Order: sequence, then C-alpha cells, then structure tokens
Amino acid sequence: MMYRVRCVNSCLRRLLHGGAANRNQILEGLQVCSSEDQVFDVVSRNKAKLTVDHVSCAVKMLWQFQKERPELLRTIDLTKHHPQFLTLQVLAENKIALMSDFMLIDILYAFLRLKVEPHESLVQQMVSEAWLRIDRLPLSSLSKFSVCLNDQNLQNSPLMGRIASILDQRLSSIDNARVLTALMIGVSNLVSPRLRDALISRADQLLHTMEPSNFNTPRRVVQFLRNVKYIHRPLLEKCNEILLRNISRLNTENISITLGLYQSLQFNNCDFRLAVKERLTELMDTSTDPVSCSRLFVALAPIASLEIRERLENMALLMADEFNAQQALTVAIALEEIQSRNLSLLNKIASVIQRNLHAYTSVEVARITQALFLLHHQNSELFATLRKTLISFLQHSFYPSEVTMLTRVLSMLPSPRLDDGVVSRVDEVIAQCNLNELNTISFAVVKWIRNDPSYRHNTHSKYVRLLKRLSNCGRERLRTADELDLVLEELKYLSGEWFEEMLLEEAIATLNRMMDQVNWTNVSELAFFLTRVNHLHPPLMDRMAKVALEHTDKIHFSATYATLLPFSVLNYEPAQADELYDAFIKRFTSHMSSVDPHLLVLLAYSLAVADHFPEELIREIFSIDFLGKLDCQLESLPDALNMRTRQRLMELNRAVCLECPEFQVPWFHESYCQHLQRKGNGFISPVQQQIHKILGEVLGGINFVQVAVITPYFYTVDFECKLDKHLQPLSYSEPSTLQISDRGKVLWHSTSSETVRDELPPGAQRVAVDFLDSRSFCKNSHHIKGEALMRKRHLEILGYRVVQIPHFEWNSMELSTLDAWKGYLRGKILG
Repeated sequence: MMYRVRCVNSCLRRLLHGGAANRNQILEGLQVCSSEDQVFDVVSRNKAKLTVDHVSCAVKMLWQFQKERPELLRTIDLTKHHPQFLTLQVLAENKIALMSDFMLIDILYAFLRLKVEPHESLVQQMVSEAWLRIDRLPLSSLSKFSVCLNDQNLQNSPLMGRIASILDQRLSSIDNARVLTALMIGVSNLVSPRLRDALISRADQLLHTMEPSNFNTPRRVVQFLRNVKYIHRPLLEKCNEILLRNISRLNTENISITLGLYQSLQFNNCDFRLAVKERLTELMDTSTDPVSCSRLFVALAPIASLEIRERLENMALLMADEFNAQQALTVAIALEEIQSRNLSLLNKIASVIQRNLHAYTSVEVARITQALFLLHHQNSELFATLRKTLISFLQHSFYPSEVTMLTRVLSMLPSPRLDDGVVSRVDEVIAQCNLNELNTISFAVVKWIRNDPSYRHNTHSKYVRLLKRLSNCGRERLRTADELDLVLEELKYLSGEWFEEMLLEEAIATLNRMMDQVNWTNVSELAFFLTRVNHLHPPLMDRMAKVALEHTDKIHFSATYATLLPFSVLNYEPAQADELYDAFIKRFTSHMSSVDPHLLVLLAYSLAVADHFPEELIREIFSIDFLGKLDCQLESLPDALNMRTRQRLMELNRAVCLECPEFQVPWFHESYCQHLQRKGNGFISPVQQQIHKILGEVLGGINFVQVAVITPYFYTVDFECKLDKHLQPLSYSEPSTLQISDRGKVLWHSTSSETVRDELPPGAQRVAVDFLDSRSFCKNSHHIKGEALMRKRHLEILGYRVVQIPHFEWNSMELSTLDAWKGYLRGKILG
C-alpha cells in the first residue's frame, strides 16, 4: 500500500513538473518571437495550453511590434484580422478573473491600441472588471485605465468621475510625472477649480523630477491646460523650456500638435517658433509621404518665409492626389490661414475633398466650406453640395455650439432664400446658447436680412423675431450671471454692431455688479475687454487699478501689457496712477529677456501713449541685438500682427525721438514712412472736404490753407495754416503738395514726401487743424483717447499750435448753418 502511494506521488510530481516545464517553454517561445507571425504560430500550436500569462505576453508583444514601427509601416489591420488574434481575444475574455490588476489594464490597453472596438464583448467585460477593482488599482494602472476610457470617449462617464475622486484623494502620493499627466488629461473635463489648481501645482513640482529628454510629459501638461481652458503662464513657460531643449528630437507630428495647443491657449513664444521653424525646415527633405508632407505643410507654412512656403506648396501639389480625406482637410485649412493664391494646389485639394465629402463630420464640413469660400474657390457644384450637407447636419443637430457653427458658415454662402427649417432649428437652440454663440447667430441673421431680396419690400417677421429673441436671451443671461470669470470667458471674443447696440451696456452693468470679484487672476482679462470695446467705466477701472497695485507681484509679467492697456488707450488716470505704472514697469523690467520681442514693442508703445518712457526698456528695444531678434520673429508672425508691430515700432521710434532726445535714439523709419505714404489711398472724408472749403473762406482764400500736410516724422495734419503775430492769415508761397479730386481722392505731387516747410516770419505761428472722428473718443462718452493726446503733444513739440475739431461739435445742432461753422472755425483758429 505504501509503495503504491509513493508511486502515485512520484507520477503526480512528474506530471506537474512536466506541465510547468511545458508552460515555461511556451512563455520562452513567445518571448523570443521577432514578428507577429511567430507569435501567432506559438498561439496556434498551444491553444489548449495557454495560460493567462501566455495571453498577456502575446497581446503585449503584438502591440510592441507595432509601436516600434513608423506609423506608415504599421500593420494593425493585418494583425487584427488574423485568425489567431480572435483566439487571443476569446482566451483573454475567458481568463479575465485570473488576471492581476496590472495585467488586466495592460491587456485592455494593448487590445484598444490594436483597434479592438469598444463595443466588443471583450472590451466591455474588461472595463467592467476594472470598474469593480478601481479602488485598489495601482496609480500607474489607474493612469493607463484613464487613457483607455478616453480612447472609448468615456471622459465624461461616472467611471471617469470616480477616477477623478481617487486622484483627488491620492494626489500627494503620485511621484511620477508621466502617471500624473495621463490622469490629468483623462479627468480634465470633470475637474473643479480647486482640483485643477492642485493638479497644476503637483505637475509643476514633478516636472523637475523627470528625465530631461522626456518631451511627451510637458506636452500633456499643455494639453491639460488647453482642455480646462486655463492659461497658467509659469507652468506653460516651464513646459516650453523643456520642449525647446528637446527640439532636435521632435518630429513633425509632435511639433504640429504642440503648435495647435499653443494656438488654442493663445500662447506665443518667439524662441520656440524660431526653433520650430528651423527644425521643420530641416525635415522638409525627409517628408516624402502623404502623412508627413501634410503635417509639415500645416505646421510650417504659416510661419515660413515666402520662398519656403512656395517649396511647400510645390511639395503638396505633387503629393495631393495621394492625400486622404483628413490630410486634404488640414491642408485646405492651412491654405486659408496663409491666404494662398496657388490655384493648382487649391483645385487639387478641393477635388480630393469632393471625392471624400461623405467621410467628414459636421465640424469638418464647416471648416472646409469656410476655407474654400475665403480662398475664392470657383466650383458652384461643390458649394451647392456643401450647402446641402451643412443644412442636413444643422437640421439633425441639437448641440448649440454645433448649430451656431453651421449657421455661421451657412450665412457665408450666397443664397436667394433661407430654408425655414434652418431658422426653426436656430430658434430652438437659442435659449441654450452662450453670449458668444448668440453674437455669432446675430451676425448670420443680419447677413440673411441683407441677402434676402424680399426683405426690402416687407418686414420678415421670422428675422425680426429671431433678433428679438437673441437680444432677450443675451440680456437674461447677463442678468442672471453670478460668476465674473465665466462672464469674462463668454465676453472674450464678442464684437460687432449687434453686441454694441443690444448688450454692451448690460454687459458693463453686469461687470459693475460683480466688481467685488475682480482679483489678480482676472484683472488682465477685464482690462483687455474694456480696451477692446473702447468703453470708459471709472468705477471698474479704479477697482482694477487698486487690485493690480496690491497684487503686482502675483500678476505674471507677461500680463503687464493687457493690464495697463485700458489706462493708456482710454486716457484714464486712476488714483495713484504713477505708483501703478512704476510698479508694473519695475515688475517686467527684470523679465525683459523672457518677453517676446513684439510684445515688448507693444508694451513700450502703450507706455509712450501714457507719457511713460522707462529708459531701460527703451534702450533694450533700440539695441542692435533686440532689433535683429525682432526681425527674425516678425517673419514667423501672422501678417496682421507683423504689420501692426512694425507700425507700433515706428510710432515708438517717433515718440522717443520727440519726447526723449536725451536717449539719443536715431530716427530710422524715414523709408518705411515714405513707402506707407506712397501705398496709402490718400482719401479724405466729405466732412474734411467741407472743412477745407470753409477754412478757405474763413482765412481769405484757398491759398491760405494746405491740406494733408506731412510733418517731420511723418504725421499727416488734416489742415495747416499760418498766422502772423497779429493772428492774421499768411498765404503759402508754394501751392499745396496735393490736390483733391471730385471724389475726395488725394492726388500727391512727386515731391510730397519731402517735408519742406515755409519759413515763418518773427512772431508768426503754424496752426495744425485736426478733425477728430469717433475713433478718437471713448464709445460711451466724449472723453478723448490717449493716442489723440499723444499726437497733440508731438505736434506741439514740432512747433504747431494744435486745433482739434471733435466730430460731435462739428455735427451738433448748434453748427447746422454755414455761418455757424465759419464762426466756430474763426473762434478756434483766430480767437
């Protein structure tokens, strides 16, 4: 008996040992595989013997093979449709209960990367199991699980909400930046302001601990900030520094994604743009396939020189026929951004788009329509199809943002009549729209009114009713608002006649009601809004000045420009104005090297308008090194910002030469100003023509007044006259340097750019007469703006007595006759 027991035990040991050895051989066989076919061969030969460890190893190896290949060489579809891949899916689903926590999430992650659909039973079972274990998952697995949920568009699910709660509780124990940033992106749609700030603080701490060559982690931080729509300058700059150090390791895809995130956050960094421009130019020769070519075009074209842009267009033209739907879309949007006139490329891209129109979402069709319309593409058949597609999307949409976007793009297209179904759908979503969406819809309605020929003959109640509802909803939204930050977010981009006429006063009243909520985090946003709408509101501006002065050290130095802008532009001096300017000048002076060159120029100009000229700032801007850096940056800026910066640099140069000669800054904009003058349209308004004629009568003849006189430093004075010491008009020895055509067109003589001036006899004075239209005043008052005052200062330095004629005085009821106008001018000029 004892012998038989020993024999049984011996047999069992041999069997168990043989089974374990067999399992180890299978695992070793999988681990030495170098291709998918080898993995599938091992799986095929050992189906009945595969354990959960074997399944895990096989699935992870299949993803690893794909991951190591360039995107173009990946064969995920072949792998996914292999018969043994289905075997692995079935085995994995049957062994879910045996998987460890790490293994469960790793296998789920690999299957999703291998394009197993979220609706398949395997994925649903694994997600359900992970949900049951969620409270005990290690943080690294929790992080990867949040990525899996994002892949399945479950970022707003209760399950992701549970992850956000766990993250909140265990945040202090996370010491891996990669783990944290993946979780941050996962929960970004669900974070409260408190958790958002805690995550930012922890990410800021962990960025110091990661590998210097890791550029994906800072990019994920920037993505989180984009997702939560929160601009945290210090953290953005820290991420930017890391990305800048790794620029040589970034490929076109990395750069394209980062530039898109920066654009969404309105974050610009000169050094990064210049480094990116150089890096992308290096990658041009290797971008020989549709994927890399389209990505390169989208990233480089907007910041490239004309020569490089032409090369990119030629590359895209050769590759256009191979572009897929998404690549054609992105190139079309880039062509719109650079305002390309390459008709051959545009026609090819439009052809690809037309073939793939069925593959686009509503947002993509809207972007395509806008791009082709603004590029003046000539294809009526395509536009008709696009219009039908947009209307179909709109009639089936219930999302306010989507309806608004589709409505805006539809209003761009010419149409004799508007579909009643469009108006009905717009009317249905208005109550859910935010202020920005209401404003966008109002633009569209106004366009429809102008384009509808029947509107001229009768008042269309559908349009009137729509505009009335828009106004009522906007006012109601403002009156019920109780959070300043949310209101400022909605007001950020509002503009146009409808907003100014219907909602601006209500918006100012709302901001005034929330004055106590103005703090150092939102003061620059509020300042920028008041500047943009040109609205002077002393109580709000006094509050802003008080907050800014108390918290100067907390306000990021890059926000100095926006914070001070309304005070200089709107010409408002709060109590302690000098202390406010001095505090902010001191704040940014120590950070000048970190501020983008174009922003430094804009800041210095706004200070000059307010009659402040910090010597250190002025000397920095007019140094050879700075001007060289500015030139490089201007090449990569959008055309509008480029021209605006150049104009502001000229005006700053002029202001410094006139008001601070002790700085000995040379005037180097003579050629630039002459070029602008030759390029200008030289049109004077009917009011100016009227004043010119009446001035001639008041002064004794047209030879006693000159029109559109170019002064030294290239100010253009509307009218100039000379008075002797007895205040009697003096005639000009030479005729005016220009003539005025019947239509008000200024006809310049060839010598008009030369600032030749008649000598004045002793005691005589030169008088500059300027007509100030509404642009020289705040919108809600007759308060003169800073630039008009600076111009007056400068003309006085140049030796003029300046007479300003405000539009509201000239057009008033008191001056409604010729004699009244004559008396007004006589009193202003001759006293």
